[in-house]
Amino acid sequence: MRLQNLSLVIVFLASVASASAYSDDAPVWLREAAALTTPPYEKSVPAVVLVDDGTITIGDDGKVNKVYHFAVRILRHEGRAYAVGRVGYIPDSSKVRELQAWLIRANGKLKHFGKDDTVDVSGAPNDVYDEFRVKKISALDEADTGAVFGYTYTTEERSVFSQDDWAFQGSIPVISSRYSLVLPAGCHANAVTFNHSPIEPKVTGTTYTWELTNLGPVSEEPLSPSVSNLVARLAVSYYLPSGSQASIKTFTNWREVATWLSELEAEGLRHRQVVLDEALAAKARALTANTKTEYEKIQAIGRYVQNIQYISIQTGLGRGGGYRPHLSTQVFAKSYGDCKDKANLMRAMLKVLEITAFPVSIYSGDPDYVRPEWPSPQQFNHCIIAVRVSDGTQGPTIIQDPRLGRLLIFDPTAEETPVGDLPFYLQGSLALIDSKESDALARMPITPPESNLLERQIDANLDAAGSLTASIRERAQGQFAALYRHEFRGASRGDYVKQIEAWVTSAATAAKVDKVEPRDDSAAGRFDLNVDFAAPAYAQLMQNRLLVFKPAIVSRRESLSLTEAKRKHPVVLRSTAYSEAVRIKLPAGFDVDEMPEAVKLDTPFGSYATSYEVKDGQLIFTRKLVQKAANIPVEQYNSVRSFFEKIRAAEQAPVVLARK
Repeated sequence: MRLQNLSLVIVFLASVASASAYSDDAPVWLREAAALTTPPYEKSVPAVVLVDDGTITIGDDGKVNKVYHFAVRILRHEGRAYAVGRVGYIPDSSKVRELQAWLIRANGKLKHFGKDDTVDVSGAPNDVYDEFRVKKISALDEADTGAVFGYTYTTEERSVFSQDDWAFQGSIPVISSRYSLVLPAGCHANAVTFNHSPIEPKVTGTTYTWELTNLGPVSEEPLSPSVSNLVARLAVSYYLPSGSQASIKTFTNWREVATWLSELEAEGLRHRQVVLDEALAAKARALTANTKTEYEKIQAIGRYVQNIQYISIQTGLGRGGGYRPHLSTQVFAKSYGDCKDKANLMRAMLKVLEITAFPVSIYSGDPDYVRPEWPSPQQFNHCIIAVRVSDGTQGPTIIQDPRLGRLLIFDPTAEETPVGDLPFYLQGSLALIDSKESDALARMPITPPESNLLERQIDANLDAAGSLTASIRERAQGQFAALYRHEFRGASRGDYVKQIEAWVTSAATAAKVDKVEPRDDSAAGRFDLNVDFAAPAYAQLMQNRLLVFKPAIVSRRESLSLTEAKRKHPVVLRSTAYSEAVRIKLPAGFDVDEMPEAVKLDTPFGSYATSYEVKDGQLIFTRKLVQKAANIPVEQYNSVRSFFEKIRAAEQAPVVLARK
């Protein structure tokens, strides 16, 4: 009897525990979202956003309150990744008033996530001094196909700018995306729409609402623009009445943005971020003691600053501190800093040498992200440098600014890219030179294809059984060298060798790599790689009289073919050049029986050519590709696809040897 009672108690407690986990009802907005019927999507679509709703209320004192609702339906198992609620904040200037989440399973059962399920983590784990933090609730391990996950948060913050932006979707489809701005009396707002026809707000008093519905998925395609350049985005500016006590900054043009940034980074008495002391000055003079030209001086200082350890030290973010570098003397003494700190230190060291430089605000990761229609520092996430140079200094990364003169553009943070080059993800970007003389964005340089050149020579021997021994000699320059340098520095010796082996064996099956010899000459902007390997049965022996093989022995590691018949998005090409010469000593007793015809392709965005020659018992095969930086519209996709298909066919074409 007592055991039976104990069992009943256990069952009762278990039911109470289960009920407590699922007892809280979901809010009305989430219940309504979960009841929505969504259109059919392709099987590859992992999830659909049901509600994406943000309401921002601006107080008379400039404080910003935000209420956010989000709900997503999981369509495939992979869609569980979207079952995470998160909100970022800066402790000294913002507060998270509420963060809750709910999971409605496919069977209708509900689970509520609250304070005990919330984790608080650094928003930038690799930047140990960054103040930005994130509160997060995850249902990833519990959500599955058919479930609806929703979360809401409420925040309060002191804003630095009277500006905000909103992306109406990511890559998955959205049923409803809405952004509302509630302003105090006497205020007004305007907005710019990107990647979409202008979206007019519904205005009721001083409440503005922008909304889009039934947005389809954004398909992934090779060589495509980033998602941020494909989905509709909104950039909003609001204006408080004159005499407002709110200490927030409003920008109406790029001159105001440049002036504000240059004051934060100024050499004047107010901030004096660029300061000198004897230790810093002595180091600058020592680094350039053996240099002869202005360019060599810039190179020497640039190499030193790039080797300063990158650590983000974001303090005072809520007061605009994220845009202000630390004192150059502090960065020098501690030998670490973030992108703006490195740019600031380089300015100071160049100042010792009587060379003027300016910080450059830019967006890293997407050259087409920044738009001129919205003057705002919020469009930037990175800082590089522009060095004023004389006419005697030449190079592919020099631009002519109408007010500031000839400027050499350089990224002191990109360790793989030396002075005279620029990372491909910055090339062609619109950026702001932070000077009071700037009144517009400047277009960053695009290096010509010959500056990003990979030259390859292969000397090989083919025997009568079809086995091949070969030596590869590669010489990379520019962004090809930066790519190889990144690959080399980012892996252990063993892992690096495995990467090279995987590349060789992808074309020469069962090849055995005997030597991998990299040589990094970052000062000269070069990277050399020598590889020796042997591939048994590389050529196919047929009927004991024919040998069939591809003279394009290894692939171009960066190659990518466009094979789909149709396309939705433009094709984005980078500026590169490639040249290869292959010499294969043919086996005794064999003659060339069939050889592909030479290929010659010329288009506005690139050229490609191959040649074949038999001389002194050797087959000499060459191929050369020149690819220009271009953004090619969908209407011209067939010409791009045809170009790459012909290249692929040429590089798969075999040579046939016949026994004499």
